[in-house]
Amino acid sequence: MNINGIGTVFTRGRGIENFEEALIEGWVPPFQQSYSMLPDKSLPVYRVNKEYIVDKKLLKKTRRADKFSKMAVLAACDAVADSGLGADEIESAGIILSTAFGPHATTFRFLDDIMDYGDDGVSPTLFSNSVHNAAASYISSVLNIHGPTLTLTQFKSSFHQALILAELWIKQKRCNNVLVGSVDESGDVMQYICAKKLETAKDGKIRPFRFAPVSPAVPGEGAVFFLVSKQDRYKEYCTILSVTTGSSLINETTPDMYILDANGMGGDETGYLKFASSGAIITGYAPVFGSMLTGSAFNCAAGALMLKKQIKYKSPVQDNPHSVNLCLKTEPADIDDIICLNNTCNGQTGAISLLRNVDELFSR
Repeated sequence: MNINGIGTVFTRGRGIENFEEALIEGWVPPFQQSYSMLPDKSLPVYRVNKEYIVDKKLLKKTRRADKFSKMAVLAACDAVADSGLGADEIESAGIILSTAFGPHATTFRFLDDIMDYGDDGVSPTLFSNSVHNAAASYISSVLNIHGPTLTLTQFKSSFHQALILAELWIKQKRCNNVLVGSVDESGDVMQYICAKKLETAKDGKIRPFRFAPVSPAVPGEGAVFFLVSKQDRYKEYCTILSVTTGSSLINETTPDMYILDANGMGGDETGYLKFASSGAIITGYAPVFGSMLTGSAFNCAAGALMLKKQIKYKSPVQDNPHSVNLCLKTEPADIDDIICLNNTCNGQTGAISLLRNVDELFSR
């Protein structure tokens, strides 16, 4: 299964070009969200500015959509544009949207309105946008897609499950192309919960290489979509060799690079140490986009970019207490394979194995 197009919406802009620029630039301080009820009165947050999700041409069919759905639509549309697929090819594509929390900001607004105005006084539009599958429906409408559509909601590995399903659809010839991605939002309630229940990074720096039982978080939000297919295309990024979940992840060979998730919500990250000591290059890009349970999708996008362009991007925060082989600077590199690792809250490990090109797949 090949990645032929990528679209992103995140705290520093929209589009794969902006994402690459952010990887090159490295860490920048997050926003400081004010909260009078918190002891520190503020919380660092990687939020998506409103101007990044304004596109009158693409969003004319989604005027009443919420932020969650708009981020998903723009990332999906950009992935299609990046792939070079025409309207006739995309019409029969599949759509798989994965999320950890869904449109929870809209859901809480809907619940607030029930308490304030009663069942008869709430907005039906607000209710429809609170449904998890609303974002995928908007994508289908905007892109005129009539293929199978599904939303996966799961805390620990929703993006991994979405990729597994996308490959199954392609193998079963349900569709030749699949738009598969992740989206999550950092609403006020979620930020408050993070501040109260999680250890947050007061300086705004996520530190992916602490490998500690509890890692500081900086809430983030955004969307990333991939156009995947069996066929090679002129904008091909790389091949997804395999996607695995579970506690018994065993690699017979060490990849050129490991990209580590650091979502701050997954609990114990000490399990990364056995991979970090392998000698492979170690990196992690959560400090660029923030703490999200679906952050694997952004790290996968970074890996795909590196394999396509044959460039390794520096680790944005380089605290290295365990002296692992960190990627310390952005420079050209000969990279054949990358594994994106994700430790989940129940101690399991998920892995997305990326290969430089299809020819490499058949040579192994």
